[in-house]
Amino acid sequence: MSNQEKLLIEKLLAGDEATFESVFSQYYSLMHSVAQSIAGSSIADEIIQESWISALRALPKFEGRSSLKSWIMRIVANEAKTRLRKESRSVSLESMQDSWATDPRFDEKSHWVSPSSQWHADTPENLLVAKELEDCISKNLEKIPENQRVAMKLKDSGGLSMDEICNILSVTPSNLRVLLHRGRDRILQVIDHFQITGEC
Repeated sequence: MSNQEKLLIEKLLAGDEATFESVFSQYYSLMHSVAQSIAGSSIADEIIQESWISALRALPKFEGRSSLKSWIMRIVANEAKTRLRKESRSVSLESMQDSWATDPRFDEKSHWVSPSSQWHADTPENLLVAKELEDCISKNLEKIPENQRVAMKLKDSGGLSMDEICNILSVTPSNLRVLLHRGRDRILQVIDHFQITGEC
């Protein structure tokens, strides 16, 4: 744990309101992204409130094994999963296979190796098609398994390392790569189908 983070925690434990507001504002967007990715937008703010209260209560026990940000996001993820279970809509984030065949379309960090050049066209016609494709991707993204969608959203939301996402989702790095691979493979199939047929 860095000295800066220790000082931050000390201020939070002392009830420093300015620090409280600063940390909450700094992490809100990411907390919302985690909560929304797992449980949907309708209860994301409730999850954030409950998680923030839980985090402040547990802060004296924080041991600094991970960053404060990663620790708080894990609390948000756990609260979101708990809410899903309560509403009987949960899809287990832990139930996945630990096998993954290397796909040349993705690098070791699960980024596209060479995105299609067609994705960068900027004529009015192509922009319209791109908007239709974006809508199609969004629609299909909601259809892929919850665990894949959550992994992709967390990875693409920025600000989190692979290790932090593994910590939030309680999965191994190889399992996270499986989730990202399968989710992105599904989206790639949607893109290919759209480009060939013009239909979603």
